[in-house]
Amino acid sequence: MNLQLVLKFLLSAAVITGASELAKRNVSLGALLCALPLTSLLVMIWTYVETGDQAKVISLNWSILAYTIPSFVLFLAFPVCLRCGLNFWLSLVLACAVTALTYKACQPLLDKVA
Repeated sequence: MNLQLVLKFLLSAAVITGASELAKRNVSLGALLCALPLTSLLVMIWTYVETGDQAKVISLNWSILAYTIPSFVLFLAFPVCLRCGLNFWLSLVLACAVTALTYKACQPLLDKVA
């Protein structure tokens, strides 16, 4: 395994762990860290560093934007399921299923944009 791959793994794990730990102490700050497009920024940086191809980074950026829009369904469906009295795990599975169906329904449009 090369050093760059290990660095990517450790940095990505640190962001996720940091957001999780921060959310336990301060929900708003944890949510802010999760809402920041850190993963997207890291992927764009790694893609540019590894390929040097600005056109690929531009395409990646537009694709990320296109796929972000249907993902909002998860953040709408999950709390609705919880408020309806469903348990956490069932709510999570249902919200993920609804989100997956939304991606499937939007795929023809996403293919044109992304």
